[in-house]
Amino acid sequence: SQLVGLETLHLNVSRAVTRDVLIAFSPTEGPSILNTTEKGKAGKIHLPREIFRSLSSQIVCVMVTVLNIQQLSMFKEVNQTGQVLDNTVVGITVGNTSISGLQDPVQLTFTHRQLPHGITPQCVFWDPSKGQAGGWRSSGCVTQPEDKKTVCTCDHLTFFTLLLNPALDGSTAQALMAVATAGCGVAMAFSIFTIAFCVFIRCRFRFEETVHINLGLHANLMGSLFLLNLAFLLNSGLSGRAQPGTCKVLGGLTHYCLLCCFTWTALEGCQLYLLFVKVLGIYIHHYLVKLCLLGWGFPVLVVGVAGVIGSYGEYSIQTKDHQVIARLCWITSKHLLVHYITNCGYFSLIFLFNMAVFGVVTQKSCSLQGTGAVQGGPKPWKVALVAAGLFCLLGATWALAFLTYGISSAPVLYLFTILNSLQGIFIFIWLVVLYYPKTKETNGSLSHIIRHEKTTTASQ
Repeated sequence: SQLVGLETLHLNVSRAVTRDVLIAFSPTEGPSILNTTEKGKAGKIHLPREIFRSLSSQIVCVMVTVLNIQQLSMFKEVNQTGQVLDNTVVGITVGNTSISGLQDPVQLTFTHRQLPHGITPQCVFWDPSKGQAGGWRSSGCVTQPEDKKTVCTCDHLTFFTLLLNPALDGSTAQALMAVATAGCGVAMAFSIFTIAFCVFIRCRFRFEETVHINLGLHANLMGSLFLLNLAFLLNSGLSGRAQPGTCKVLGGLTHYCLLCCFTWTALEGCQLYLLFVKVLGIYIHHYLVKLCLLGWGFPVLVVGVAGVIGSYGEYSIQTKDHQVIARLCWITSKHLLVHYITNCGYFSLIFLFNMAVFGVVTQKSCSLQGTGAVQGGPKPWKVALVAAGLFCLLGATWALAFLTYGISSAPVLYLFTILNSLQGIFIFIWLVVLYYPKTKETNGSLSHIIRHEKTTTASQ
């Protein structure tokens, strides 16, 4: 009763080898021969000529079977995380022999609607030898996702389907939300500690103007991190029961805090560039005030434009069974392009620039420590700690977000959540070790390198 359709084709091999065979299949209508490309079909099967050349008989039986496995006990993998597209499995056999290792592969085209965000299609086939009851494998198959279809090219014939893998399942999402919520509280506390420490150091000790500017930059960055974590806590607590207007405001606020965090990360990289590339310094009147206008003002323009086009609203995170895991006030699914441009694209540019600056800083630090050019410099462990702090300060932990796609990304999601929650702790420890003076003058590694670079450049 679950057999949707079966088509048995008797082909003359002498004719079959001169042309490819095109077959259409549908979850509701079954398979049928296509002489030309037809519209309105759910999928297509392209059988290459190579299959028929290896057969010696003049008449060959090609069997295409379309199964609805929704109520079948077959094709059920233990602990399966992905969902079979339309509960449809397509079986292909040619003759009575097993066909594999094709140089010219078989092509199956699965048509579908636009897949939700976070869903990864994967071409798989059923392997009875996997585990105790069989399972899905993808070896020998290549997945080519397109807009509203996915093309599977496989080097053998068997039972195929398209597996839709969710980025998250329910239990993983709940655990991640719990870790993120607890991490936000810790991050907010250490953000306050760090801001207080920067203010204390600036008021208590006498430093050169460059160090005062650096401390002001660090305080603003930690302020943006504090606001971002606060916005996330408000979002996760209020988004499920917030009115549409309130949700739009909350989504815009969260987006603004995220962009502020990215912008201040970029400004940290620019300041390091000025210190290590433009070593003699560039003196700008009211420099820190102008940085504040840029760090807090530029995101206002971006969020304002996104708000005008109606980008903010309720965003639902769903499981493979279309069960809503969480509701957030964020950029809606209809305006994901805004997310890709203002968040992914913007951060990508910042990340590339900051990592280049990080490479320059690390190279100079290692070369100076290796040659002994900086006398009385810090110990190697302190240099390593400074490098790790710079890595966090320049936003490298955010780059893990680009790896969180597909079901294999669950460990990366945990790592991303934990590291970003601990980012405030890392920066706090880094600032204490770097800036808190044991004598009247700081012994920080960066200060040693900057002073040495200025001296060297001036002498040249």
